[in-house]
This record gives sequence, C-alpha cells and structure tokens, in this order.
Amino acid sequence: MIWQKKYFLIHWIVDICGKLARTLKKETSMEYMGIELLPEFIRERYEVREWKHACAILKEDFSDEWSDILSVLTDFKLNKSWITNPGGRKSKVSEFIDNYLYERGWTEKEFKTQVVVDQNKMDTPTHKVDCFRNRVALEIEWNNKDPFYDRDLNNFRLLFDLRVISVGVIITRCDDLQDIFNELGRGTSYGASTTHMSKLLPRIEGGGGGGCPLLVFGITKLLYADDE
Repeated sequence: MIWQKKYFLIHWIVDICGKLARTLKKETSMEYMGIELLPEFIRERYEVREWKHACAILKEDFSDEWSDILSVLTDFKLNKSWITNPGGRKSKVSEFIDNYLYERGWTEKEFKTQVVVDQNKMDTPTHKVDCFRNRVALEIEWNNKDPFYDRDLNNFRLLFDLRVISVGVIITRCDDLQDIFNELGRGTSYGASTTHMSKLLPRIEGGGGGGCPLLVFGITKLLYADDE
C-alpha cells in the first residue's frame, strides 16, 4: 500500500509540473507573439517590449500609425554628430523623430480635461504628447531626467482611462549606448539618473501605465553611425 501511495504521489507531482511547464511556455510565447509582428530589422536593432497586446492593436486597428512608426524606426540612425554636437533645447534624436512624424500628419498634442465636483469645474490639463495621431500617443525620451517617465506613463494611463488614446509608445535609449558616450567623451552628459531602459522598465512593471497598452523601443548600438 505504501509503495502504491508513493507511486500515485510521484505521478501527481509529475503531472502538475508538466501542466505548469506548458502554462509557462504558453505565456512566454504569448508575450513575444506581438513583438513578432515587427519586421526583423527593427527587432534586431531595438530592444522592444510590449504590454497588453500593443503591437496587435496597432497593426490591426491603427494600420496607418503602425506603418508610420515602423517607417521612422527603419529610417532612423543615431549619428555620431548628434552626440558630439547635441544642439539646443531639443535633441537631434527627438527632432528627427518629431519632424518625420509631423510630416505624416502627427501633431504635438495637449488635451484639455476637467474634473467636475458638485457643478464646480476644475481644469486638469494633461502634459503635451510629443506625437499624436488617431488615438496613438508617442513620446521620445532621449536624455531627460528619469522622472519624465513617470509623467509619460501617468499621462498615458489617464488618457487611456478617458478613452482618448488606445496605445502609448515610448522611444528611448538602451543602457549599452553608455559605452559609446564614454568613448566620445560625453558620458557625463548621459548620467545614470537620465532616461534609459533600466529606468523605464521597472516603472512599467510596477503598473505605472495602468491599463494602457504600451510599446517601448530602446535605441541600441546597432543604430550608431559615424557621420563625421
């Protein structure tokens, strides 16, 4: 009797472990299913993360915006001169992406919102979205202070809850670019407390974007071009 009980216990444990492994495999494949919708060129040159099926929503429901995003990411190069000669108020990275999308009908957008309490109206304006078109909001965070991520995610969460946007997109930089900044003598200008993937991902995983589907692209070394 004892050996029979041990046999059934072992069989039960093996069965449970098998089901758990299949579940984890299914969840992992679902996590990357959306990213597979992106062209290989982009998947190889950007660190890509998505939440709540953002890729599928963009591709199926916002095909024009999806096409614009793929186009700007494909044409983008991180020129050496943009790092060694950063320019003025707006970075060359942001300037390139903004202008590229503005030419295709995207706009910088600030939404005017109000809270009404017992007929008392209080204005609660949102922060401007860098690029907006047809319920898709896109932010570029190249070298701001990392709390800007909190602002962006909170903005996406609020606008999604108000049914104004359907997807939020962030284009930022990967950690590995720090090696290039250091080699060019610009490392101190891109400090640890500025916007890069290691600062963004924990905020998203912690629920910073609420229920808003999110798609994040991190610019990697593979996009670096010596134009000098």
